[in-house]
Parts: sequence; structure tokens; C-alpha cells
Amino acid sequence: MEETKIFLITYFAALLGVVPPGLVNMTVAKTCVQKGKKNGIYVAAGASFVVLIQATIAVLLTRYIFDNPFVRNVLLRAGLVIFIILMVYFLIMAKYKRKKVEVSPTSGVKSIFKGFMIGALNIFPIPYFVALSAALNVNGQVEYLLLNNTVFVLAASLGTFTTLYLYALFFAKIEAEETFFAKYSNYFMAGLMLILVIITFIRIFY
Repeated sequence: MEETKIFLITYFAALLGVVPPGLVNMTVAKTCVQKGKKNGIYVAAGASFVVLIQATIAVLLTRYIFDNPFVRNVLLRAGLVIFIILMVYFLIMAKYKRKKVEVSPTSGVKSIFKGFMIGALNIFPIPYFVALSAALNVNGQVEYLLLNNTVFVLAASLGTFTTLYLYALFFAKIEAEETFFAKYSNYFMAGLMLILVIITFIRIFY
């Protein structure tokens, strides 16, 4: 089914997109170290709720952009270039050892609101999900528009929360230099970008 395809690809795209060390997952990790795993999970939940909003904005932007065939083709080609650049970037990064991220003190803001704030500061998911929505043609069929959009948004939020939840549970292992995620997360991302390149290429020419 179309909805299943959208859910699975979006879920894993969001899940893998949060694997490399960044603002949100490192905030979850720092909170776990300083305030315990429970608070770290609260931060993850807050940030994932923001992703829910960001994915909604992205899929609505895609809907209006794709009403114009010219803009649609330009966006697809731009997305193709972006995915190729990201694939090359992650392959290059995979050849270097991940640098250890130092944990700095956090403020006394409630964990759930800290998640909201950190998620709001991280604006990259919006263009990322716009390109992903375009590649998957989420708004391609009017009769399934609402269902497809809902599946896409939920998958984006759940995929993000899954990775952040794992960060909260297994930060000690993820932090270690020789762990599976630390060694291979960039290869995962490069593989994901290759899949998106293929999907976008098919969308452009077929």
C-alpha cells in the first residue's frame, strides 16, 4: 500500500537523520548525564513533538509548491542535487573517526520545554522533509491526500523519537568510540541518501 511505503521510508529517513551527533540528540544525551534518563526521554518527546509540527509545515509547503509543474521540476532536481551532495558528504565523513562530544552544563528549564526549544532551534528538518515529501509524492493523489499527509507526519515524528529514545537509553554505548553507531552512522546516512537519489531520479523522469 502507498501509505505503508510512505510510513516506512519516512520513519527510517527520520530515524537515521538523527543518528549523527547534533544539537538535538546531544542535548538529550547531556540531559541524561546530568538529570537522568527519565528527563532525557522527556527532552526527546518535546523535540519529537516539534518535528510533528515541522513535518506538517513541510508537507503543506510541498502541496502548494507542487501545484506549479515548473516549480515541482525545479524542486525535484534541487532535491536530487542536495541528496547527492549529502551522500558524498556522509561518505567522506565516514572515513574519519568521530570526535568526542564534550558535555556542558544545561539550564534549569523543565525537560519537556527544553525539548520544545531545542527542536524549534533545529530548523533543518523542514527543508529535509520538504525534499522527502516531494520524492515520495505524498500529495500525489487527492483522494488519499489527508491520509498520506497524516502518515508522513506521524512517521517523521516517531522516527525522530525512536532515535532520541535510544540515545537516552544507550548514551554510554553510543558515546564510546568503537560502538556500532559511532563507526557506521555516516554509512547509514550515505545509504539513505542513495535511496532518496534513486527515488527522486525516478520521480523526475517517470
